[in-house]
Amino acid sequence: MKQHLRNIYRLGIKELSGLYRDKLMLILIIYSFSLGIYISAKAAPESITNAAIAVVDEDHSTLSRRITDAFTPPMFSKVKYIRLNQIDPGMDKGEYTFVMVIPPDFQKDLLAGLDPALQLNVDATRMSQAFTGAGYIQQITNLEAERFLTDGKNPVPASRLVMRNRFNPNLTRSWFSSVVQLINNVSLLAVILTGAALIRERENGTLEHLLVLPLTPLEIMLSKIWAMSLVVLIAAGASLIFLIQGILKMPVVGSRWLFMLGMLINLFAVTSLGIFLSCIARNLPQLGILLILVLMPMDMLSGGMTPQESMPQAVRFIMQAAPATHFVSLSQAILYRGAGIEVVWKQFLALTVIGGILFYFSLWRFKKSIAS
Repeated sequence: MKQHLRNIYRLGIKELSGLYRDKLMLILIIYSFSLGIYISAKAAPESITNAAIAVVDEDHSTLSRRITDAFTPPMFSKVKYIRLNQIDPGMDKGEYTFVMVIPPDFQKDLLAGLDPALQLNVDATRMSQAFTGAGYIQQITNLEAERFLTDGKNPVPASRLVMRNRFNPNLTRSWFSSVVQLINNVSLLAVILTGAALIRERENGTLEHLLVLPLTPLEIMLSKIWAMSLVVLIAAGASLIFLIQGILKMPVVGSRWLFMLGMLINLFAVTSLGIFLSCIARNLPQLGILLILVLMPMDMLSGGMTPQESMPQAVRFIMQAAPATHFVSLSQAILYRGAGIEVVWKQFLALTVIGGILFYFSLWRFKKSIAS
């Protein structure tokens, strides 16, 4: 038993030294857990900024001026007053993202109890601003119209909806996107490192050298799993502490050690998956194609980008077999909601079972590829 452990340890050290000499792979690891996560967190703005807006004011009333004056920086740029015949040319040139048309007698119709309509033209090619900005403009317009009708008074409404955001009170987008990117990078790098390590052994002919030694396929496989898992675990832990908590200022409510334990179990599962894929692929280009076919759907349907509740029942059932689904669930519960082991034990158990199954099939496939 001691000899087996010694062999696994020494083979793992060999994998780490080989990774240290692979400068491109080291750059990929550093980028994925530093700049890659930061760019993903900051690429999408928290809200619209300096959105170009123009107004066609055909009413020239007090209310129309109040609505126009409500569009202020930094969300909107300075409002430009234009005529009707300038709408299409201006939007075709990309000068305006939003153009609001206030019809004649808008204030008069509103005071008369009618339901006048405003027209909002949106340049939907600017997707990041179009959908969010249209909602902001609607809220601002309704608020100014309500204030105008009440003339500064605050009548008690029949009912009022009070929203309280838990765990992320300001709806800071970077808190969510950074953790999702960290989770995705853990699975991606773990599969790439283990798969590439095994294929390099095969292409360089060193796998045959190992097999003539008193080593078993289990020892070779375990050495790659623990070595690459250690690299990803250290990189992801440093990214969580120094980047997500330090630079992005995201508060981690739960236990970091519990999260790292969940990540370790997930790494056992996804590194086994990486070995299984590398036994199917004949070279690195084929492995890259398999990674696209496997990892992209797994990341998109795991619940990080879209909640599982919004997916069809059949997709939810199938994705229960993916380790990423349970890792995303336990990560969000621990980091966002401060959940303990009594809450996430089911996800831990599911990851352990899935990892054991993947490890068994990977070992079987590895032995079969060696025999052939």
